Amino acid sequence: MGRYNNKQAHAMGFYSDYIFPPLLDLGTRPFYRDRQRLIAAARGRILEIGVGNGANLPLYGEQATEIHGLEPSIPLLDRARRQATNGPHPERIRLLAGDARRLPYPDRYFDTVVACLVLCTIPEPERAAREMRRVLADNGQLLILEHIASPNPRTQRWQNRLTPLWKHLACGCHLNRPTPDILHDAGFDLANTRRYRHAHLPAFASQVLEGAATLHPG
Repeated sequence: MGRYNNKQAHAMGFYSDYIFPPLLDLGTRPFYRDRQRLIAAARGRILEIGVGNGANLPLYGEQATEIHGLEPSIPLLDRARRQATNGPHPERIRLLAGDARRLPYPDRYFDTVVACLVLCTIPEPERAAREMRRVLADNGQLLILEHIASPNPRTQRWQNRLTPLWKHLACGCHLNRPTPDILHDAGFDLANTRRYRHAHLPAFASQVLEGAATLHPG
């Protein structure tokens, strides 16, 4: 159990499973239109990494024929299952407890992989990125919406200072993840993505990567 005793671990689990999710919903409201835009582009057989409480499930269009949602938190997964049951086309949704670093799917299985505000949190994001590449079809797309390390040196210094505290308050979220570099090194082409400062977020968390990445040949 690492450096936490049983009482500490229980407290952290209660916070991450029951207290933090409503705070996360509140904090991600500025991304709602961005999420709509991203999810509308999903097609075919889809894997959403870190499906959470299922907030994105109602946003998938008719071109999404099969939706797999992976989530390590059982309480969040239970909420996602309720969301799926009460939404349109529940028969196309398959939710599974699992780890993005060890995806339980065969190679080239998905037409679309969705990473929406999750790569900032996953431990060992390099492994998760390689796994996403492995399960993505050769002509597939990785749809990305992530806050990332700022290109501004002054802002990045603040991100580095704040992250040790922030990741405890925000259940593992890193403000300073170099996500574009991680994805590029895993074999993704980011030519059809864009990086911008989100107008409705504080400066220390406002740099965003959004768009559709594809696989580098070979």
